[in-house]
This record gives sequence, C-alpha cells and structure tokens, in this order.
Amino acid sequence: MDWENVAAEDVIEALREVEWSTPPRSFGEFFSRFAFPRSFSKWKSRLKCNLYYYRTNYFILVILVLGLALITRPLAILGAAFTALSLAFLNDSFAASFSEKFIRTIRLFSPHLAAKMRPPHMPVIRGRSAARKTVYVCGKPRWVFVVTFLTASLVMWFSSCGLLWVLYAFLTSLAVIIVHASVRTPNLKARLNTFREEFRAVWRNYSEL
Repeated sequence: MDWENVAAEDVIEALREVEWSTPPRSFGEFFSRFAFPRSFSKWKSRLKCNLYYYRTNYFILVILVLGLALITRPLAILGAAFTALSLAFLNDSFAASFSEKFIRTIRLFSPHLAAKMRPPHMPVIRGRSAARKTVYVCGKPRWVFVVTFLTASLVMWFSSCGLLWVLYAFLTSLAVIIVHASVRTPNLKARLNTFREEFRAVWRNYSEL
C-alpha cells in the first residue's frame, strides 16, 4: 500500500471503522529498528502507516502515561478512564460490541428493558442501510454517550484540580507517539497486515451488497 497517496482524513476514517479488538504488537517488535526518514514525504508515509498499524499500542501508551501522571489523584484517574471510554465509543466496532454485550447482560435481569435498548429499525435501500453511518449504543445515538462521559470526566478533573496536569500528561503521550511513529521503520509484517485488513474490509463491504 502506498501511504503517500492516503490522506489524513482517510487514516482517521479507517481508525474509526477498523477493529480495535486485535492484541497489541509485541514489545520486541514495537521497540525495534529505528531510523530517521530520508525525506518529508517518507516521514508522512511512515507516520500514517505506524499510526494505523500500532494503534492499539499507542492507545495503551496514552492510558499508561495518564495513569502514571495521576497516580496520586484517584478522581482524576477515573476521569481519564471516562475520557478513554468516550474516545473508544468513536470507533464503530467498539461501540457496537459494547452495546451488544451490555444489552445481553441486561437481558439476564430484565428482558423487557433489554428490548427497549435495541437500536431502532433501519430502512434498507438496495441492500444497504439508509443510515449506515448512524451508530447506536444501548438504543441511543453514540454522541449521547460520548458527550456524557466527556462531561463527567471534565467535572472529575476540575474537582481533583488536575486538569492542567492531565493536559500536560496527554500532550506528553502524544509527543512520544509522534516521535515513535516517525522513527519506527515499517517492517514487512506491517505491510502484509495492512493488505490483509484491506482485503477483509473490501470483503465485508462486498458481503453487505
């Protein structure tokens, strides 16, 4: 795959729709083979490739940095967890999986309530859903949960007086991610994995026709 022809918007869209349930890459692979890119175009290509391929590792890295920075502020740690959960809801696969598992658990105690939490029926046009991009969590639009958890996290950060410290830790984790993605050379396994996920995405879209 030629990452030079992939726009940043396409990478963000791919990260939103791709499966995040895959385990992180091994420690040895994550910290092996570093080299500076030879040109600006090579740097952009490498950055996009690594952000996509090591996405789970980077997400865990952000959580670890925030956890270490807020280890003396339990309320701020809970706020950081709520922020991570709200960001995870932006991924289609996680939102759908979370909703299905939560409704399945509620069904054990109240089948009637679980039935009300099902997403509304979507009309189908030419074999595709008319609102394919609309994602529901427990019967409500996804943005409701994202806004709710973000608001709760902000309240907890203000209550713990750790908002600036959280912002500093978050920016530090982003800087570490950008540096790693810039100097980590894409290996053959990363390219083969990208091709495999592209094939799965194309096959999944084909099966929806």
